[in-house]
Amino acid sequence: MLINNKLQALIIIAGILALTLLLHHNVDETSSQQEQEELIVYAGAAAAPVYREAAMLFETKYKVKVNLILGGSGSLLSSLEITRQGDIYIPGSPEYLLKANEKGIVNFTESKPRIFAYLVPAIIVQKGNPHGIKELEDLSRPGLRVGIGDPETVCVGLYAVEILNNTGLLEKISTNIVTHAASCEALANQIYIGALDAIIGWHIFYYWSPDKSEIIWINPEKIHKIGYIAGAVTSFTRNKELAEKFLDFLSSPEVQEIWRKYGYYATLDEAKAHAPNAVIEELG
Repeated sequence: MLINNKLQALIIIAGILALTLLLHHNVDETSSQQEQEELIVYAGAAAAPVYREAAMLFETKYKVKVNLILGGSGSLLSSLEITRQGDIYIPGSPEYLLKANEKGIVNFTESKPRIFAYLVPAIIVQKGNPHGIKELEDLSRPGLRVGIGDPETVCVGLYAVEILNNTGLLEKISTNIVTHAASCEALANQIYIGALDAIIGWHIFYYWSPDKSEIIWINPEKIHKIGYIAGAVTSFTRNKELAEKFLDFLSSPEVQEIWRKYGYYATLDEAKAHAPNAVIEELG
């Protein structure tokens, strides 16, 4: 299983690299034919629905092409580090943005990171909760099929492992973990299609498909950290002004309504209703 997960992650990175090179080839061809502004945005799949809708609005409003490259935050960071191309990096959690700053992929001094929304870890199960799961401890029941994100490349996977470690449940539940998904979308889809009985993911996985899933809130005392989505302009952007404009757009009142529509928390206070003692990772 570990080998398959690593292979899956490598395939995703290779695909992202190929797509990036293709996009830049097309940008060069387009620029020789007509002057059309374009942005390449590397974004964690944890907010894929929001980015797709926001990109369409931005394109219509400003006549700018927004190319979205969606995937696991770690895989995207690896691709950026290799290609040194792209305009914006928006991972699914602050940990990866901090790594990007350390590696010089982004520079907090030159481009102030923006926070767009907050995420709370939760258990997501199939519609109707056929196994009657009520809390984390229930995930250790024999025969249950449990999934998490790959903790090395997917931010919510890292959060899941931390929660299980902090609660002393990792060893008990690990025997039931049959999937380490390569992205948030891939993890959530395993519940929607009935391939897994439960996953430890972000709360918004339920809101992505409420007709196919249910949410089981984790005991607030067991959540030590809240995630959030933040982004910054890369150090090698081709159009810093336009990239900053897109980040501002993602935090505008217009797009904040899109975040809320898909179940994201726009303020820290809203998120802390489910984890009052949790901390958040500071940026810069």
